[in-house]
Amino acid sequence: MPADQLPFRVGIDLGSTTIKIVAVEGASGDCIWRHYARHETQVAEHLLACLLRLEREVGIAAGNCSVCATGSAGAALAPAIGARFVQEVHAVSLAVERRHPGVQTVIELGGQDAKIIVFRGDEAGTRKKLPSMNDKCAGGTGAVIDKIAAKLNIFPADLENQPYAGVRIHPIAGKCGVFAETDITGLLKQGIPAGELIASLFDAIVLQNLSVLTRGYTLHPQVLLLGGPNTFFRGLREAWQQRIPEMWRERGVPLPGLAGGAEAIFAPPFGHCYGALGALDFARLEGDAEGRYRGHEPLAALIQDRQRLGRRRPSLPGLVQSDEERDAFLRQYAPQPFASPHLVKGDHVRAYLGLDAGSTSTKGVLLSPEGRVLAKAYRLSLGNPIEDAMGIVARLARRWRARALT
Repeated sequence: MPADQLPFRVGIDLGSTTIKIVAVEGASGDCIWRHYARHETQVAEHLLACLLRLEREVGIAAGNCSVCATGSAGAALAPAIGARFVQEVHAVSLAVERRHPGVQTVIELGGQDAKIIVFRGDEAGTRKKLPSMNDKCAGGTGAVIDKIAAKLNIFPADLENQPYAGVRIHPIAGKCGVFAETDITGLLKQGIPAGELIASLFDAIVLQNLSVLTRGYTLHPQVLLLGGPNTFFRGLREAWQQRIPEMWRERGVPLPGLAGGAEAIFAPPFGHCYGALGALDFARLEGDAEGRYRGHEPLAALIQDRQRLGRRRPSLPGLVQSDEERDAFLRQYAPQPFASPHLVKGDHVRAYLGLDAGSTSTKGVLLSPEGRVLAKAYRLSLGNPIEDAMGIVARLARRWRARALT
């Protein structure tokens, strides 16, 4: 049966942190099933679960469905299910050209990748694609947002609704996720609210991608924002809608018939699924036997083979060969237990207070003039360095008083 007569078509995007699947009815092209979720590094297992659901809920089976896959894990898993692999830039470009022919620039942020696609027409009337992707670091992507939001204890719903417009912005390094986290930790200890820090992170991500991924090109309107971060985070979209028009004003880019940032720079519905939609479009265009679904069994067998190989994989020898050797090591290198000084009520002791306000915890210690540890305390940071320090001093005082009364 020709591919365009098959009952179902499926597009799969296996990204670095999420899996996206779109299934449509073959004749009408109506969407009948959609899935988006984090795979937590279990890409093959999550894909297998989705295929079983598709077979059970939709009715796809070996031979009755055309399927194409894209994404960073797509090339490895596509052969197991009979899918044709499509490079993600081609998939996204096809989805955009079919749905938004007037778009001149695409900005897509994923879990660990970022890409900008610039469309340019030539003298012959054809449109060329000029893609640019990050290739050395995941800085400026969704993974950085996830990590810092967790550090700031911001819930997903609050993160999605966190605004950028009208929020005070602080300078943050966007080139590297570690640098960004270091800057945010320093600002957090100065008492900067978490909302301002996330808005500043959005700003840093936008500026980083505009300075690096554009490769000197001007991003002409309309600009389409794709990928999970751009789709779900309001503040990130607002940052693009403020920073890109600033670049346009500097470079004299006209906005014919467009009101401004909100109209010239926008995120479409289901913008996180455009890789899967582009793969789906390739499945529609495929006219031969390539890209026919083979069923879930080959993928299940591949997972079982990987599990067996993992169990048989030789491991490095242990650090110790016996319980006796371990016990001897522990006895030799065990730290000396802390012994608090014996005090009686009425004793007066001179001491020095030392505080260490680290990135994740606060430590305090009382030292005698001779350098002996008199008391110590430790607590995880709650985000306010003054309150953390006060809590440590209170703990030290309680412990000192308790020892003096015993």
